[in-house]
Amino acid sequence: MAKKKEETVEEETDVVAAESAEKESDEKAEKVTKTQESKGEDSNDKEAKAEPEDNASLIDSVVDAVSSAAEVVAETASDVANAVTETASDVVNAITGSNNTEDEEKTGKKRAEKVGIVFSDKMTKTVVVRVNRMVKHQLYHKYMKRRKKFMAHDEMGAAVGDRVRIQETRPMSARKRWRVIEIIQKAEK
Repeated sequence: MAKKKEETVEEETDVVAAESAEKESDEKAEKVTKTQESKGEDSNDKEAKAEPEDNASLIDSVVDAVSSAAEVVAETASDVANAVTETASDVVNAITGSNNTEDEEKTGKKRAEKVGIVFSDKMTKTVVVRVNRMVKHQLYHKYMKRRKKFMAHDEMGAAVGDRVRIQETRPMSARKRWRVIEIIQKAEK
């Protein structure tokens, strides 16, 4: 896509340069003919003298037009490169889901997160979350269910059966090192 834009910009600048070169050469030819007519020279001498000057002026105007076109292309290329870089980083963020740069900036690293079901809510501001995972057996290559319970600090009011996301945090008590950051799905009552 960037190449197409660059090609169209180059074509436009080439057309503009050619048109400006033609106009300049026509203007210079008119000036030469006017000066020669005022001096009283005949038309054959006019053409013979006008050609070398026209060629030199035409070359100068083409060189000027090409240099200005090159500057425009360079500016456009840098703009396109910046846009492509921004778009690529947006795509990477969308795929990886790394929009939580605030947590990473505060802690210096991304904290572990797990999703589980609230198993118990009998304690004040604390819930027990059961996290299920599947593990492949090393020898038999069969998948097995493994469960682990985590105690998590809960200020959101999660109830038994709710699906929650927990995140590791500083130790809050002897066994509580997680906190509930989101209730994904409420339990059916």
